[in-house]
Amino acid sequence: MTKTINILGATGSIGRSALDVISRQGGEWRVGTVVSGSRAEALADAAAGSGAECAVIADKSQYPALRRALKERGLSTRAEAGTDACAAAAGDRAADAVLLAASGAAGLPQAFAAAESGRRMLLANKESVVCGGAVLRDAVRRGGATVLPVDSEHSAIFQSFAAATPGQRESAVIWLTCSGGPFRTRKDLSSVTIAEASTHPKWKMGRKITVDSATLMNKGLEVIEARWLFDVPPERIRVVIHPQSVIHSAVAYRDGAVIAELGMPDMRTPIAVALAWPERTESGAAPLYFTTLPPLTFEAPDTARFPQLGMAYEALKAGGSASITLNAANEVAVAAFLAGRIPFLGIPRVCREALDRVESTPVSTLGEILEADRAARRAAEGIISRAYPV
Repeated sequence: MTKTINILGATGSIGRSALDVISRQGGEWRVGTVVSGSRAEALADAAAGSGAECAVIADKSQYPALRRALKERGLSTRAEAGTDACAAAAGDRAADAVLLAASGAAGLPQAFAAAESGRRMLLANKESVVCGGAVLRDAVRRGGATVLPVDSEHSAIFQSFAAATPGQRESAVIWLTCSGGPFRTRKDLSSVTIAEASTHPKWKMGRKITVDSATLMNKGLEVIEARWLFDVPPERIRVVIHPQSVIHSAVAYRDGAVIAELGMPDMRTPIAVALAWPERTESGAAPLYFTTLPPLTFEAPDTARFPQLGMAYEALKAGGSASITLNAANEVAVAAFLAGRIPFLGIPRVCREALDRVESTPVSTLGEILEADRAARRAAEGIISRAYPV
């Protein structure tokens, strides 16, 4: 029987890769709904390429453009708009699975909708876990949802944990690998340009996540994500720089065994894992040949040059809304950097001041999470206005 998947973030790099993987499944999967933030033309292209029945655009002002683009392509695809329609697509009980690949904290309501409706969640929106924390974890348990991580690192950990019983995980150590980003060996980061920070040496990603990789904030977010996805305390989550990006992460067990997942750096692999688990399916990724690999190297991260990685551990230790504050401040700061309002080193400065200024408070509902996110964004904007006046 053909299964249905809704794809949120269909026009981004993850969404496009997912559509490619699905096209290789011989009709086993069909696309029900495709969702994008504001890119009407690209969303219409995604609908045309996938045969989706519905296309949803979060930005209501782009609804006329979406309808026009669908009509120009001769499609009968239904058009919808607004954040409520996005959440409805995530929680659609008629779908067998949903890919959550929206960017940033905007994906939070979508993740909760998918969790509460018991969907198979192919999770690529790490910010929903960073901000949702225990609240989202509990929603997943209540709704009976199944979470399959799509981040390459968390997919590797998920697969490595499959070799162990729950009891064996209690003392296991997670090793999160990190490419080191474009500035791994660059000492002076004071003159980093937008173009330099937006280019990754190994992965093809959106601009925001590429900048996060350049600051190592992306790895900090992944530390927080791993803590909640796998219920592992922060002191047993470690980061190691691995520039070749062949080992995607590993789990070390008490007997000395280290189980790792290796593969070429291609997001289609973790998407295929999440789509077919516990089976395996065609992804389109190139095979890995050990005899042609370059030497694999490892080094400790430099938290003095990249302080946001340390801030992630600090936020986890503080608990409450601290991780929400860190994520919100980073999103605001990265947007300001990409707009030319602040320098590259202004990003960690804004995050540091936000963590120091915004009090961490308990959160127990989606509404409280969203309010903490809004408060942190206001604080971050105030920090930028004072530190970098126009």
